[in-house]
Amino acid sequence: MMIQTLEKLCTIDGISGDESAVREYIISRIKDKAEITVDNLGNIIALCKGKSERKKKVLVSAHMDEVGLIVTYINSDGTLNFDCVGGVDPKVVYGKRVTVGRNKTLGVIASAAIHNVPKSDRNKTVPFDKLVIDIGYGSREQAEKLVSQGDSVNFTSDFVRFGDGFIKCKAIDDRAGCAIMIKLIEDGVDYDTYFTFVVQEEIGLRGATAASYTVGPDIAFVLESTTASDIPEVSDDKKVCLLGKGAVVSYMDRHTIYDKDLYRLAFDTAKKNSIAVQTKSVIAGGNDAGAIHLAKGGAKTAAISLPCRYLHSPSCVINQADMQSAYDLVKLLVNRNYDQ
Repeated sequence: MMIQTLEKLCTIDGISGDESAVREYIISRIKDKAEITVDNLGNIIALCKGKSERKKKVLVSAHMDEVGLIVTYINSDGTLNFDCVGGVDPKVVYGKRVTVGRNKTLGVIASAAIHNVPKSDRNKTVPFDKLVIDIGYGSREQAEKLVSQGDSVNFTSDFVRFGDGFIKCKAIDDRAGCAIMIKLIEDGVDYDTYFTFVVQEEIGLRGATAASYTVGPDIAFVLESTTASDIPEVSDDKKVCLLGKGAVVSYMDRHTIYDKDLYRLAFDTAKKNSIAVQTKSVIAGGNDAGAIHLAKGGAKTAAISLPCRYLHSPSCVINQADMQSAYDLVKLLVNRNYDQ
């Protein structure tokens, strides 16, 4: 069921600042299981009541937004200039299919054909300002009937299962975390627990900054997807983490030094319950923990992530077993009484 939820979530469009469709779907799934509020930024703040209360306030958080593009100008020939929303590498967008705006206008990201490019430039990445979106119309007047400056641009990507338990789609970062949280809420919790589905992580942890201040947690678990570079040409110490080796528990990244007690607890809990778990071999990146651990008086924070190849591309790849490991671990950590 969790994988079916992931498929639904990944095929909904919702780049940073335009997450409403994702939010509506999540609310439809949890509205009968939690007390829900939506703040001014669009964050979902859900309180799931348990069998017991605890003094310490526990939060589980994941972000709803995905990386994408945004229309910046409509050219006289009907093509669209654009810029990125979130950390998108121009190498991964050329030739990709997209949809533009609320009309879901189809387009293709294009530039000069290879035989029209000077030989000296053929091995260079084409920058965003040399790319356009071709929506199949020949004039600005025709294009303006369907699209506008400021329209969101979303990658189109089928949800595909392949190989030995592998899954490929756009937006797995961080709809996988959202899918895990939906299942946690639907399964129920032992103690009252807050869940925040937040906006605008990809452009600076903005939703989490507001939502975590509202909740004011003592303990927080951030569910994420994290870069895996476990491909042949990368040395072992630079692979960061490995698909198929379990959930990833971080000790440090560019925004957060994670609480050492929670870090040890995660590994001890995983070992005791035969849950596959690993850590990262490189200190890099960051996630909503960077905002959450600073909320109000501060929160002890742990990040539990899925290893993901080709992050921030139309073809993110994870392993289903890692997602199950992350769910199993987070469920055990959430259902503890931290007052003792």
